[in-house]
Parts: sequence; C-alpha cells; structure tokens
Amino acid sequence: MRFQRCLTGVAIAALLAGPAVAQTAPGQQPAAAGALDPAAGQTSRQPAAAAPAFQLADGVLATVNDSVITGYDLRQRMLLLIAMTQVQPTPENLPAIQQQALNALVDERLQAQELAKFQEEGLRITDEEVDREIAAMAEEVGATPQAYLDFLAQGGIRPQTFREQLRTQIGWSQLVRGRFQSRARPSPAAVDAALRQIGEAATKKQYLIGEIYIEASRVGGQQAALSGANQLVAQMVQGAPFQAVAQQFSAAPSAARGGDAGWIVEGSVPPALQQALDQLEVGQLSRPIPVEGGVYIIYMRDKRDGSSASLVQLKQVMIELAEGADEAAARQRLEAIRPQLTCDNILARASSEQGLLGADLGEADVQNLAPQFQQVAREAAIGSISAPVRTPLGLHLLAVCGRRAGGAEAPDRRQVENQLFVQNLSTLGRRYMRDLREDALIEMK
Repeated sequence: MRFQRCLTGVAIAALLAGPAVAQTAPGQQPAAAGALDPAAGQTSRQPAAAAPAFQLADGVLATVNDSVITGYDLRQRMLLLIAMTQVQPTPENLPAIQQQALNALVDERLQAQELAKFQEEGLRITDEEVDREIAAMAEEVGATPQAYLDFLAQGGIRPQTFREQLRTQIGWSQLVRGRFQSRARPSPAAVDAALRQIGEAATKKQYLIGEIYIEASRVGGQQAALSGANQLVAQMVQGAPFQAVAQQFSAAPSAARGGDAGWIVEGSVPPALQQALDQLEVGQLSRPIPVEGGVYIIYMRDKRDGSSASLVQLKQVMIELAEGADEAAARQRLEAIRPQLTCDNILARASSEQGLLGADLGEADVQNLAPQFQQVAREAAIGSISAPVRTPLGLHLLAVCGRRAGGAEAPDRRQVENQLFVQNLSTLGRRYMRDLREDALIEMK
C-alpha cells in the first residue's frame, strides 16, 4: 500500500495546499507540479470545493455476480476519483470519469467476492488496519486522520465509502501476495539475464519516463481512448498531478507506481513512442500517442546518453609479438583454437600450450581499457570470443564474460531481484483479475 498511500498524498496535499502550479506542456519550459505542505491539518486551510454537480440515475446500474452497483455507488466513486486526481469534471471528460469509476467498481466487487472465500482461512481486514492506513495517508500530507476524512467529506465522499474501498484494497494486496509470492520470486537465471540486459544497454540513450496508458477495450474503443487522453492532458497541463492521474486512469502495470515506468532504453519501445521520447525535453508532457490497442501519454522526467560507466569482465589468451613482427602464423594459430574456447576454459587452455599466455583481466570500466579492446568490450555478446586483436604487446583473443552498468545509478543484484519480484507479482495479480472478470456474470442495466 506504500505507493497507493504516497500518490494519494500527492493529490490531497496539493488540494489542501490550494492551486497547484501547472505542469509542463509540450513546448513550454519545465515547471513544478506543486509542493507538499507539511503544515496541512495544523493551520486553517481554504475550504475544499463543493462536491461537483452531476446527475446519475438512481437504482441499480450494474450487477456483478450477485452484487449490485447503484447510482449512489457510482457517484461516490466518481467523487473520490475527482478528489484524488484533481481532474475537474467537464461535459467533455465526464463520460471518461464515469467509465473509469464504473470499471473500478466492477473490479472492486470482484475482489471483495474473492476475498470473502478466504475469510475462513483468516484473511480479514480489521478496522484497526484500515485506521492505520488512513493515519499513514494523512501523515504523508501533514494532516490528522480526522482532517483527512473531513476534507473528503467536504467533497461529498462518505468516510464509510472510503474505508470500505481501503479495506478491499488492503485485502486484495494481501491475497495476491499470499497466493503468488513463491511464483513471483525470480530465478537466479532471470536475475542474471536482467543484469546482462542492463549492462548491454548501458551505453545506449535512456529515458526516465512516467506513462499513462488508456486501453481502448476498457473505455469503449480507440476514439474514446484518444478523446479521454486529450482531456487528461488538458487537465494535467492545468495542474492535475501526473502521478495521481496515472494511478487512477492508467491501465499500464506502472499505474500502481503512479505511472513510474523507470528508465527506458532506446529502441525498446514501438516507433511512435520512440519518436516521442526523442522529441520531448525533460519536464515536458506529450500529446496523446495512439498505438495498437490504446493511447499513451508520456511525461519526460529525465534523459541520459548512457550510464556513467559500463563495466565488463574480460579474460584473454595472447601470443606475444614485437611491434612490426609478422603476425600471420600467430593469427592462424589463434583462429584455429578460437572455436574451442569459452569463458570457463580459456585460461586452462592457455596454460596447457606452449607459447600462449592467459590472463583474467577482471572487471573494468570500458573507458579505461586499451583502445584496441574497447569496441569488443562494448559490442561483443556475453560469452563470445573475439577475433584476434592486435596491440603493441602481441595478438589477443578476448573472452567477454560479463557486462553491467556502473556508476551510482546502476542497480545491484538485490535491487534487480526486488524489481523483478514486484513486476512478476503485478503481472500475476492482473491475470488473477482478468480470470475473475472472464468468469463473472456482469450485467449493465
């Protein structure tokens, strides 16, 4: 619940603090989105805006298996969505807000029904747990729990509605973690592969982005997704916090992290997104970007040409040659043994044959290697053996046995393992929800 708590705090803090400074729109100078006010709850604040006025039909709007969703339920969820995101309802965006709120209510009903199956096994979320969550959310913005709930109440949101939503969110998080924790734990091979991928990307352009993905199938089609995305961009330019909007509206896995997609490597996204990444300046918010199945909104948080260091593990076997000496025989000999060499046997092979010298060069920054070695160190596949490389000392075969990003920003093995665990758990949770939706009887009135 940490990300949920933090991002909700961003929205509530901005609302309690008053009007936010607009975020950057494409083509404008970067601007802050607003600041958390640590004095919230201790000093008098300007009153929250009254609950937005919009009409919804009374009675039952939908059924989810044996659970009903009423017009009152939908209005409450829409008010909460508006309060959390600061997206102001207009005739143009109200349908998108309503659809998102209805989707969230359907998912919540399914989650609550699934949680009920596990109550006999001890999965019960107590009032004390909900109280602790509200207290933590209030503390994030410097408010008391009562001031936090009072603020929501001024926007027309009943405290009990908010408490029951939190109860379901806490329970669902515990259920997913309990059921899938062992399956989500990445294997050592998966961690190794991720570290290799990070190392291989170390010298490519990288983009630190926030993302919002509007899935067409969830909002009524591609045109509806594009129209909704345009409305969200307009609201964020006017001051709605990107993180809170992403959390409530995005269908991407990063929604739980407020749209934080982390560092994206050049060439790893579809061409339409890559073009936007190349054109956006740091601090800019993109216009909607249509892709197959939906629409993206990208917020460029930072850019870099590559990590400050690329570290590579090398081993070598060489034949000493004086400068200017004929190298044909030495090259022929090295080419003959090259197909038989691996990172594991190269040093043993060098020590077993006369005239060969082997060495473990360890891990080094590519920039600190001899110029003749740098291209191999940067481009050769991990586990490969290079063609003979000439230096003033002789002729070398290089084994590239590992590569990783260096510098302060480079994640270590434990960080990568934790990132993969969170990603895997999120994926399993989404599949769980997809299966529940497919098996459910959902009727819209």
